[in-house]
Amino acid sequence: MPENQPAAHGVVALTGASGSIYGLRLTEELLKAGWRISLLLSDAGRQVLQHETGLNWSAEVAACRGQVQEYFASRAIDCVALDDFSAAMASGTAAPQMMVIAPCSMGTVGRIAAGLSGNLLERTADVMLKERRPLILVPRETPLNSIHLENLLRLSRAGAVILPAMPAFYHHPQSTQALIDFVVGKILDQMEISHDLFTRWGDSPAGKD
Repeated sequence: MPENQPAAHGVVALTGASGSIYGLRLTEELLKAGWRISLLLSDAGRQVLQHETGLNWSAEVAACRGQVQEYFASRAIDCVALDDFSAAMASGTAAPQMMVIAPCSMGTVGRIAAGLSGNLLERTADVMLKERRPLILVPRETPLNSIHLENLLRLSRAGAVILPAMPAFYHHPQSTQALIDFVVGKILDQMEISHDLFTRWGDSPAGKD
């Protein structure tokens, strides 16, 4: 990236579905690629994050900012409060380059599909759709009922990318980390960001994506 060109701005949101590690790992890779990241955590997302990873990030913005900057060893990431509708990302005139919700709960899917903007996370997703900016949803739910499927279809038709947390096995993953990296790599593929998080089909003698 040229020195005089500002860093691309992306939003990563973690909601109340299982799979907080996907959002964390994605954020690591985006920061490494030179992105500036705004982090959104729903209340349920914060609870799941603590349960699954032991990370107890504060709901108070200044404290959260310090915690995430220490965790990622980067000052290019910031926490934004869900009730801060004055944030730049709430306006189409300052829409970020991309938004990824990973993991994305079915409740979040339903509210975005209905066009609701009850908090900054939902409003930013709505902005991404109306401005035709990349919105990537990583649902982590099973089984899916008809309401879930209809909401996902509605969002796909509206322009969102539906990227379920479904790791592959053709590359013979040897660890949980390899399974996580496969999903994160697929997100980066959608963003056209180069990576080496998994072995691509054609580079391995077995399996197929």
